[in-house]
Amino acid sequence: MILKFYVVDDDISIIRILENIIEDKNLGEVIGYSLGGEKCVQDIILKKPDIVIIDLLMPEKDGIDIVKEIKEIREDIKFIMISQVSSKDMIAKAYMQGIEFFINKPINIIEVVGVINNVKEKIEMGKTLISIKNMFSELNLSKYNARNDSNISNIRFILSKLGIAGEMGSKDIMMVCEYLISKGEKNLNYKISEICKILSDNPKAMEQRIRRAINKALSNISSLGIEDYMNDDFLTYSNSLFNFEDVKAEMDYMRGKNAAGGKISVKKFIEGLLIQNEI
Repeated sequence: MILKFYVVDDDISIIRILENIIEDKNLGEVIGYSLGGEKCVQDIILKKPDIVIIDLLMPEKDGIDIVKEIKEIREDIKFIMISQVSSKDMIAKAYMQGIEFFINKPINIIEVVGVINNVKEKIEMGKTLISIKNMFSELNLSKYNARNDSNISNIRFILSKLGIAGEMGSKDIMMVCEYLISKGEKNLNYKISEICKILSDNPKAMEQRIRRAINKALSNISSLGIEDYMNDDFLTYSNSLFNFEDVKAEMDYMRGKNAAGGKISVKKFIEGLLIQNEI
């Protein structure tokens, strides 16, 4: 890891000494320096160094104010402060603003090298922790997506068995199920119209498509029951996704025994899909 340094001091000779230490000891590279003032803040933010070595007392703006201003924008930049000041209050104030170490002038090579290596270890540890955190976040996201895809795949399979996988409303049904799964809901505790308002720019059209698809599913499952009353799919879905009385009414309507068919319940159908999905 090659560290990028920026040095701020109103004494150019101090800047040169620090540049020589950093380069001679292979601690990194100096990507910029400044004699202080307002412009150095903009330059540091633009160049994004890993470490800024900064003097405490400077004519236009002191080092503590510069650290504070930059930390509000870039918390990741580390600061090492150097000064002849021995005031404990000033040093404490500098640490409160977020510096990592305070080095007393005159510059001591061994002290500078030791402090920089300590800050380097802290930076590397921070990056390692971020990497581990991201790895677990990606792993959890991957598991969630895989689990979610599996859930939707199971629901799609059920809709296919009902003969409505090609219906436009089946996509809407899967969207509703996916929404409820993402919320950790197992029951349709809202009106379907409320969910459609969340998921669609045209909620009324979405709700109509869902109802048409479920009506077709009722017709298909009823036809299956007429053909084979003991069919596994008929036995499973006629009661779990519909009220069996409505399936029977639809079957009688198809046989010409009733003037009207059965009715659907969107709530029961969606809840039934979610339950069947967990079996």
